[in-house]
Amino acid sequence: MHAPYIPAPPDAVRLLAEAETRNSGPWVAHSRHVAAAARAIAAYWPDLDPDAAYALGLLHDIGRRAGVTKMRHAIDGHRYLAGLGYADAARICLTHSFVVRDIRAIAGEWDCTPDELAHAERLLAETTCDGYDRLIQLCDALALPSGYCLMEVRLVDVALRHGVNEYTVQRWEGYLSLLREVEEIIGRSVYSLLPGVVENTFGRA
Repeated sequence: MHAPYIPAPPDAVRLLAEAETRNSGPWVAHSRHVAAAARAIAAYWPDLDPDAAYALGLLHDIGRRAGVTKMRHAIDGHRYLAGLGYADAARICLTHSFVVRDIRAIAGEWDCTPDELAHAERLLAETTCDGYDRLIQLCDALALPSGYCLMEVRLVDVALRHGVNEYTVQRWEGYLSLLREVEEIIGRSVYSLLPGVVENTFGRA
C-alpha cells in the first residue's frame, strides 16, 4: 500500500471521533478493538505496517457515520473515504465483509438501491485483495464491542443479530481458514496477541 492513500493514525482517530458524533453506537468500540488487534498482528506480519493496519482497522466501518444501516455501510464508507482521497482505506470498507468474494455472501442484507449494489459488485470484482484486506477481515471476526473473543463466538454473535443464509457455513469456513493462514504467516497464535479473550469469551477470568 502507498501511505498517501491511507490516513495517518492521528487522522484516522479524528475521522472516527467525528463519525461517532454523527452516529454513536457499539460499532465505534468494535472499530477501536479491530484497530488495536490489526496493529498487534501486523507487527509480526512481514511487509505490513502496523500504523497503516491500525488506521485501516479504525476506519473499516466508517460508513456507519451516515446512520443506522445494514450492509450499505460498506458502500457509504467506500464513497466517503474515496472522496477524501484515501483509496486504499476506501477499499477496506468494502472488502472487510467479504472473506467469501461474492456480493451475496453477507451477514444481513443490502439496504441500498439496485444501482448501488451493482456498483459495489463491480468494485468487488475488480479489487485485488492484499495482506491488509485479509488482516482486517480477520480482526473484524475477533472483536466484539466489549473486546476480543474466540472467533466462533463472534461468528455466532453476528448470526444471532443478522440471521443465517445459504452462505453462512461457507463464510464460517472462510474465516476459520483465514485464521489458520494468518497464524502460519506470523508464526504464533493470534489469540496470544489479544488481551481479554478468556474474559470476553467465557465471561470470567
